[in-house]
Amino acid sequence: MNCLPVGKLRAQALQAVFDKHPVKDPRVVVGPRVGEDAAVIDVGDRYLVATTDPITFAADDVAWYALQVNANDVAVRGARPRWFLATLLLPEGRTTEESATALLDQLAEACQELDVALVGGHTEITHGLDRPIVAGTMLGEVAKDKLVTTGGAQVGDAVVMTKGVPLEGAAIIAREREAELRARGVGTSVIRKAKAFLKSPGLSVLPEAEIACELATVHAMHDPTEGGIATALWELAEAAGVGLRIDRERIIVLPEGAQLCRACGLDPLGTIASGALLMTLGPADASIVIHALAREGIDSHYIGQVVPRDRGVVLVDATGERPLPVFPQDEISKLFSGG
Repeated sequence: MNCLPVGKLRAQALQAVFDKHPVKDPRVVVGPRVGEDAAVIDVGDRYLVATTDPITFAADDVAWYALQVNANDVAVRGARPRWFLATLLLPEGRTTEESATALLDQLAEACQELDVALVGGHTEITHGLDRPIVAGTMLGEVAKDKLVTTGGAQVGDAVVMTKGVPLEGAAIIAREREAELRARGVGTSVIRKAKAFLKSPGLSVLPEAEIACELATVHAMHDPTEGGIATALWELAEAAGVGLRIDRERIIVLPEGAQLCRACGLDPLGTIASGALLMTLGPADASIVIHALAREGIDSHYIGQVVPRDRGVVLVDATGERPLPVFPQDEISKLFSGG
């Protein structure tokens, strides 16, 4: 029996299921498709945007974490996150009434921080877990003429990336593998700074998504998560039916993230990367957005160009160009599966 590795189900297998069972409701504007961050449903004068994501790798701040990653998937639709439902699965033999209450309080505070209403969910003590798991569902809304999808990228667009990678991955590694990192010679200051990445520069992409959509016509946005920035770029290209020419030197790799990945034998381009935002838009609009984000203290860079599909998805550096790497599973899963 060939068991699947830790991480997302392979994209081809997942898309095959979606193709086999197409959505028949005409009100579903965007349904399940690899690379698209959230579903879009026509509810009249606006679109309802819906997404769901679990927190499985991280053990600390899981409720806050769940709000951020789910809100990101709504934000990249050009939508405002509004309502949240949470399923909390708590480990048998390790959960007390006090710890459960603390987690629920954290969840409520995280909702308040994002001005999101907690409207429902489910909480239980579950057999077979070694840590709490939070699976969230975020709902938002967007005006019909403001919707953005992953598949909207157009040939000639600039590809813009914010903050850096692997922001989320570095924070998880620092929080979950501190003793191992110290044993491998990683300094205390590097570990401390990486732990704080969740709040600074921050996991949320809502601020930059809102600024970009307010100032420019954004053709596509995508939230890099499992599989890192490389997988997100492949997903964006596949969703839009385009190619990409990406400048390796312009991809913002956070120094601490690079050091932690190097210590653990991981490739930062394939390591879970929430907190960064990918967007494509016309070159003139890209310049406007990059400068506006800089005024708000949000780092962003032009990293490449959308090209015709037959030119492929390539990474360019001083030695030439080659296909952008493909990561069948997220690099960070090696730390949790022994791979």
